[in-house]
Amino acid sequence: MSTLLELLQQYGLVIVFANVLLEQLGLPLPAYPTLLLAGVLAGNGQYGLGTLLAVAVIAALIADSIWYMAGRRYGKKVMGKLCKISLSPDTCVRQTESLYLKFGPPALLICKFIPGFASISSALAGSSGTRFLVFVLMDGLGAALWAGTALWLGNLFSSAIDELMLTLVEMGKWGTLLVLALLAAFIAYKWWDRQRFIKSLRMARISIEELNEMLNNGAAPVILDTRAPHLVDDGWIPGAQFITLESADSLVLDIDQDAPVVLYCSCPNEVTAAKVAKKLINRGYRNIRPLTGGIDAWRDAGFEVVTVKVEDLETAAKATQAKETHV
Repeated sequence: MSTLLELLQQYGLVIVFANVLLEQLGLPLPAYPTLLLAGVLAGNGQYGLGTLLAVAVIAALIADSIWYMAGRRYGKKVMGKLCKISLSPDTCVRQTESLYLKFGPPALLICKFIPGFASISSALAGSSGTRFLVFVLMDGLGAALWAGTALWLGNLFSSAIDELMLTLVEMGKWGTLLVLALLAAFIAYKWWDRQRFIKSLRMARISIEELNEMLNNGAAPVILDTRAPHLVDDGWIPGAQFITLESADSLVLDIDQDAPVVLYCSCPNEVTAAKVAKKLINRGYRNIRPLTGGIDAWRDAGFEVVTVKVEDLETAAKATQAKETHV
């Protein structure tokens, strides 16, 4: 532990830069504790708060700009990839989209305070066409607010944190092992939470090939598009009706409870579709299956998609509203 403190004292700026950069790139290496310790060092006069803040903001901007460019180039697919490698539950795409589309670029001011959202919000900013200068301004302010809060708290409670660190130093290798054990426990908990979340949504799926064959044979099931309304303009499966997660509790299907129902979304592990499916199963519908891979897999396979022209967005919105009304 004393070695760690010496490293922080000698290479504090490098460690802050590396930790913030790696965390914002998506690695499970929390930078907030490092920033707190850096605030303590600033309180002891070893570093300037302004210098530490500038280093943290630059590191965050570099990492976030990488995700912004990835979102600009690859669109929403990059967010799905992010959630698949993230330790955060897969609802992160849906929640981040809702937050960003509700508040726009100003959402970047608070995204870093929500675990797992920083990288996704940056990719979403790129995929949604946010101008780069606007992104840099809002993301930079958000990074300054996030890192500045940690540095300020570390400076404010420097005496208490100093005592804690001295206690860990006195413990020698056991102090180091305790810190490493806490980090390992954090990663293990996030992994377990993700696995538990995914396991709770396990159920039989239907493949895109099977659904396409049913459509071609005239035996189409009830198809429910569970995406948020703002995500349907890029196309949907023929015959699909629209239902959101929020309105699923009041959904009444005019079918036999054993009739086949297929649900799809555009999220990793078919999370939203599986959640709606669970609600329908709990209400007595028995033949409910999410579509493996969702709309993205369906589109990538080259199967038919009903699309809407960009210049006809108003008509598309009315069509979406009509579909929701008649589900």
